[in-house]
Amino acid sequence: MSARNLQEVLDASGNTVDLLRNSQVGAYVYPVVASEFTNWRSEVRAWRDTAVLFDQSHHMDNLFIKGPDALRLISDTAINSVAQFPVNRAKQYVPTTPSGHVIGDGILFHEAEDEFVYVGRSPAANWLLFHGETGGYDVEVAVDRRSPSRPMGKPVSRRYWRLQIQGPNAWPIIEKLNGGPVEQLKFFSMDYLTVAGERVRTLRHGMAGAPGLELWGPYGSYDKVRDAILEAGQEFGMLAVGARAYSSNTLESGWIPSPLPAVYSGEELRSYREWLGADSYEATNAVAGSFVSDRIEDYYLTPWELGYGSFVKFDHDFIGREALEKIDPATQRRKVTLAWNAEDMTRIFASLFDPGSEGYKYFDLPNANYGSSNYDSILDDAGNTVGVSLFTGYSANEKRALSLATVDPNIELGTEVRVVWGEPDGGTRKTTVEPHRQLEVRAVVSPAPYSVTARKEYRAGWRTAQAI
Repeated sequence: MSARNLQEVLDASGNTVDLLRNSQVGAYVYPVVASEFTNWRSEVRAWRDTAVLFDQSHHMDNLFIKGPDALRLISDTAINSVAQFPVNRAKQYVPTTPSGHVIGDGILFHEAEDEFVYVGRSPAANWLLFHGETGGYDVEVAVDRRSPSRPMGKPVSRRYWRLQIQGPNAWPIIEKLNGGPVEQLKFFSMDYLTVAGERVRTLRHGMAGAPGLELWGPYGSYDKVRDAILEAGQEFGMLAVGARAYSSNTLESGWIPSPLPAVYSGEELRSYREWLGADSYEATNAVAGSFVSDRIEDYYLTPWELGYGSFVKFDHDFIGREALEKIDPATQRRKVTLAWNAEDMTRIFASLFDPGSEGYKYFDLPNANYGSSNYDSILDDAGNTVGVSLFTGYSANEKRALSLATVDPNIELGTEVRVVWGEPDGGTRKTTVEPHRQLEVRAVVSPAPYSVTARKEYRAGWRTAQAI
């Protein structure tokens, strides 16, 4: 009989690490949005030089939470404090397991009294949905799942479209759309804007040190609003960003998108694994990279390792609090950027043109990740593992291969380490893996975010140097 839930999938596999490392789901796909509208290099440069339109309508879950216990559900499951979370504000949401390990993260929008919308990847959405359904809360919870990775020509529809206007010229475009000045509210504050006759919701956002807006509204108005934004942005050099360029933005901004949800072990999570479907994100997730351990727990990460240490607030009871209270932050690995050596990168690409030998693992551009959760070993001069590299690619703005990583606390900025690129023994059975050999790539431990502008001008928090 086929497995009905995640627990049965794990029981049948015999080895959780092998199951995930040989998953057939492939790399994480940013669906529906065109791969490129111009070319990914120009699109990347535009978010730093002029302006861009990001289309975030399809690659994230929307979870709608409504009812008198909505805020209590969030508070009980988040490391963040919700003591100050008024209507028309947004907040990053980070849940942990009872052992204090991160499940995922996303953004919560407080849209109305007792009404919230979570937007992000499935692990955190699933955690909220599970507790909303089983925890005795007086809430209604509904989920609008991300669009199919490969629609195969079938129509796709969402409850909301979601777009971002970003870059140095973003605000002149916003004011042109509005027909006059628009107040620059505080970061993560929400309001309304009228675009092409449609009243849409807005979130004050920003990148590259410049103010911008995230906008959303009913999916039926998508074409009208998108066309109006691009028309208004034309004189300001705005480019629409395709899925290919979009995925590399995080290399510059410093957010690690896809840590492994820490739910695969522990008797206290058995009921959750029995609730998760056999086709859930967690059951099909693909783990990629050179780091290999027999223990799935070695892939789990704490909030400090991902740069979320400042979010941990003990002013409320939440799942994982007791475990986190016992952790000394000074002992935890910390988030950094690794700047990969150009000479070693040249060797990787040169191997594509060497018919006499097996090449190194293919390094795709600009996003080189070949799993949903990526773990490459980081070695010091003595060959000791001192961290893991978690998201890898190329920045056309920095003209460097970069990765986001977490390293031992004694590893200082400026230290040269080596990232093991490629999987051992010629690679796993993942669909994204071709036969290859490994290469130790030199890399310099650098700040996160890597972008100087982002470090100096982003709001203090997980994207800034203070998070290191």
